[in-house]
Amino acid sequence: MGATKEKVKIMKLEDLPKQIGKEVHVNGKSIALFQLSNGEVRAIGSRCPHTNGPLAEGIVSGEFVFCPLQNWKISLNTGEVQKPDDGAVPTYTAEVDNGYVYITV
Repeated sequence: MGATKEKVKIMKLEDLPKQIGKEVHVNGKSIALFQLSNGEVRAIGSRCPHTNGPLAEGIVSGEFVFCPLQNWKISLNTGEVQKPDDGAVPTYTAEVDNGYVYITV
């Protein structure tokens, strides 16, 4: 049986610019938080599995972020690195409730 997941209030949605990542620390985890151009919010592990690059500083394109160091393309939905590269980062449930962003960790 896994550990109990906790829904943590992070910030006001208005404080998270669209398509610009923000690194947050929740329960000892470093998480990259993104608001997509359509207003949806995604949360993934903040470090690229290849170079440990800071994904929150990457360029967002649609449902993907590009690592700022080696340009690896990582899905903001699944955490999977896109081919021809391999790897994955953890994903977290992010939701907006009453104008605030919450992450379940």
